[in-house]
Amino acid sequence: MDASRAQDLPSVTVTPFDQHDPAFIADPYPVFAALRAEAEVHWHEEMGIALAVSHRSASAVLRHRSLGRLWTDAKPVEEFTGFNLLHRNSLLENEPPTHTRLRRLVAAAFGRGHVERLRPWIAELADRLVDELVAKVRSEGGADLLSHVAAPLPVEVIAELLGVPDRDRPLLQPWSNAIVKMYEYDLAPEKRAAAERASTEFVAYLRELVALRRAKPGADLVSDLVAVTDADGAKLTEDELVATAVLLLMAGHEATVNVIGNGVNALMTHRDQWDRVVADQSLLSTAVEELIRYDSPLQLFERTATEPVEIAGFRVEPGQKIAALLGAAARDPEVFVDPDVLDVTRTPNNHLGFGMGIHYCLGAPLARIEVQAALSALARKLPGAVLASTPRRRAEFVIRGLHELPLAEG
Repeated sequence: MDASRAQDLPSVTVTPFDQHDPAFIADPYPVFAALRAEAEVHWHEEMGIALAVSHRSASAVLRHRSLGRLWTDAKPVEEFTGFNLLHRNSLLENEPPTHTRLRRLVAAAFGRGHVERLRPWIAELADRLVDELVAKVRSEGGADLLSHVAAPLPVEVIAELLGVPDRDRPLLQPWSNAIVKMYEYDLAPEKRAAAERASTEFVAYLRELVALRRAKPGADLVSDLVAVTDADGAKLTEDELVATAVLLLMAGHEATVNVIGNGVNALMTHRDQWDRVVADQSLLSTAVEELIRYDSPLQLFERTATEPVEIAGFRVEPGQKIAALLGAAARDPEVFVDPDVLDVTRTPNNHLGFGMGIHYCLGAPLARIEVQAALSALARKLPGAVLASTPRRRAEFVIRGLHELPLAEG
């Protein structure tokens, strides 16, 4: 970093965190608290990005119109054609006017009642998956919540939403898992290659599905996206349609599986809060919001400056990156009373887990339904659930989750 840039940075005495340190990954929140106490924005030299660690500064990053999602192709571009196609055409990676057009088209398709149509089906699916979990717990003494419930639930829901045939649904989760690894920093070459293979295979599959739905429309979101037009009659391009479908799967799957995994882990280690949910299912809606806040499945969300911007006294020049550190914002005592306490009755709960501004998560209502259905089924069918062993935390920082969550009956 040059001297002029260094002079612009806040005075920081706290050592920046190592995003690969297992101890930090296990519990980053004390580090976040120390950073917040020093300054609202910090420069992370290794990651090459400024980090907004307070709720106020993170909100400003998410809302500022001169901080955008400006996609830069993964390089070398000839080795990442599939991955770059998906992101170059994604709703998430574009700003107005492209973002406005894409969001209008996708929202119009979503607005046709797909989410509400699926609500009872999601509840039945969650009940069935938890029944299978309970049967294994009682026959074998324990079972993994992630593999039996948290992972298959959102994949099945997104597959149903998109109209993916039953026989093809096992393909989706491995593709999503491989692609999202690319959002981490300093990823190993073999994992980058795996992300590209998954992207290429997913693109090819979705092109076939789009062709099928053009020829034979169904009561699904892909059929609606093929048909829907905006006020000017501008249709989605096929690349945009494919990118939209992949985004729905990746965002929907990764967020939901990790809210359920992180959340149930938190409830198992805060027994009084789990007991409250078991005793009173009217608390489910506030409990879902609290679980998203308490251990955020998405820890960091990037923006790039399109013109000079100042966030909490920190100047961001055009082309430079700044991120909302969502996990840190979620524990800000200026906004949340006793932020390190899990409270399933917490209200208001102004967490930033689904983002803010024009990139607010389009699938947030669907994710809430899924998590609530899973918690409801678990509370009704396995109220005495306990951790069978200590779960293993995934090594990634940006997308925070567990490898497994082994449950037994206490």
